[in-house]
Amino acid sequence: MSTLFEHDDIREQQRQAAKSFDELIQTRMAKSFKGLSPIALSLAYYDWAKHWAISPGRQSVLAQRALELSLQAWHNVASKQAPEASEKDGRFADSGWNQWPYNVFKEGYKAYDSWWREAAQHDGGLSRHHQNMVNFFAGQALDALSPSNWLPTNPEALRKAWETRGDSLKNGMHFFLEDLKEELTASPDTPSEELEPLEFAVGKDVAVTPGKVVFRNHLIELIQYSPTTDKVLPEPVLIVPSCIMKYYILDLSPHNSMVKYLVDKGHTVFIISWRNPDASDRDLKMQDYLSSGVLAAIEATGAKRLHTVGYCLGGTFLAIVAAALGRMSRKQGQPRTAKEQALIPEKLPELASVILLAAQTDFAEPGELGVFIDEKQLNTLRQTMNERGYLSGKQMGGSFVFLASRALLWGRNTRRYLLGEDDASFDLMSWNSDTTRLPARMHSEYLAALFLNNALSAGQYRFAGHTVALKDIQAPMMVVATTRDHVSPWKSVYKVQLQTDTHVTFVLAEGGHNAGIVSEPGRPRRSYQINSVEDNSGWVDPDDWKATAPVVQGSWWIAMQEWLTERSGKPVAPPAIDPAKVVCDAPGEYVMVRYAD
Repeated sequence: MSTLFEHDDIREQQRQAAKSFDELIQTRMAKSFKGLSPIALSLAYYDWAKHWAISPGRQSVLAQRALELSLQAWHNVASKQAPEASEKDGRFADSGWNQWPYNVFKEGYKAYDSWWREAAQHDGGLSRHHQNMVNFFAGQALDALSPSNWLPTNPEALRKAWETRGDSLKNGMHFFLEDLKEELTASPDTPSEELEPLEFAVGKDVAVTPGKVVFRNHLIELIQYSPTTDKVLPEPVLIVPSCIMKYYILDLSPHNSMVKYLVDKGHTVFIISWRNPDASDRDLKMQDYLSSGVLAAIEATGAKRLHTVGYCLGGTFLAIVAAALGRMSRKQGQPRTAKEQALIPEKLPELASVILLAAQTDFAEPGELGVFIDEKQLNTLRQTMNERGYLSGKQMGGSFVFLASRALLWGRNTRRYLLGEDDASFDLMSWNSDTTRLPARMHSEYLAALFLNNALSAGQYRFAGHTVALKDIQAPMMVVATTRDHVSPWKSVYKVQLQTDTHVTFVLAEGGHNAGIVSEPGRPRRSYQINSVEDNSGWVDPDDWKATAPVVQGSWWIAMQEWLTERSGKPVAPPAIDPAKVVCDAPGEYVMVRYAD
């Protein structure tokens, strides 16, 4: 009998050894593919190719389309019907693209690009996720093949090299070698003090609005800003930024700081600064970010009524918390469960409003970010994160570059290496390079529960022992989306109105996920649409909403501030910051933590 048990033990050891070996191989493959799952990608392309191969009718249509596009390209070249004023693609805006042979390169590429983007589509049978993956990666490949990316076929780069007697190419080679050296010598173990300084220093150039850190735990610092007006509105504003980014995107330079704007308009402003985690934080959970993060900050404000603002993932967190508090309010007087006592403070302020900025609550249509989310991709990502204990900032930043590679990768490379132009210097770009990590368990839970299973929208996400229903949110809401958001597509953000019963004012601002939110008064070429959905007014299709909502020129910050004022009491004398609560001066210590990866 003992021999049988010994054999069982040996087999179990063999299985565990084999599993560890397989995970090691898969982790190395994930690194080679920059965190992507080669299995998921190959399955998507196999699915597409299989359906394409058994669709002879589709093939004949594409063959005819190839002939049409070829003839149109040659017609454009022969008749020179592509003046720079009518060129919508910024890659080909230079007048040199209208001269032979560069107009041939351009028109041939545009015909090829159009054909392949049509070929990547399939009318039926292909799974939706596989179709999205094929579309996305086909677009990535086509963007890489653009003649604007290569010196021999880029007339602007060749002309500049001639005009500068080769200095532009000399500068470009310098930039290339500089970037290559940085990539080859980069080490995740490099001490923070040895990292290249940020171009805009935190606390000196950005994040300079005066204030104090008035609360700190293992996960957050809470900053309270000093008043600048004789009177303030009685309800403070708590801002919950995303833990995917440093908080000071909302407190950049003084001229484009949302924090300073609100303070100067008579608001008492608090903001969460999330701790930049390390390997020891691998087991932090989503509920930790909700309880020790958002709820701890709400309690620490000491307010009786509180306006709340959540940005990106911070907005998703805030929506979950607001729904949980709404449910607690409804059951007031009933005994609290052990989980509620452990995770939700007993005495919390009433939420005067909930403002969500580029924040999803329904992840059924997450846009291009969804191509990275399926079971195989998540398993690959888990293996990488489990080895380190976190998702690195570099890997996360690379994913966002991938989503907008035409501008952030190929456009940058063209300017930097072919034209010899250094990167633009401004605060948002400096902030973008100040990356953050995410704990392995929290990030895995976030992707699986919200993106993969869409549990929040389906009423299946649980917090403090209960499912979360956004219909429990009682406070009025303002929901802001942006027109060119790759991370939180505006139609996905818009669907919060299907999930809530409260007043919702929806704002659609011009711009992308970051630049559309950081859209201060006075910035040129900015506009937004705004309309309110009152109780029991019914559902309005997003396209119908966009077609009818009035367009307002200028910054949506003005509308937000007026909306907040309407829902606030009469101004009072500014509350003093309690010296006993002061931990240190703003911007605090957590925001200063940087890692090489």
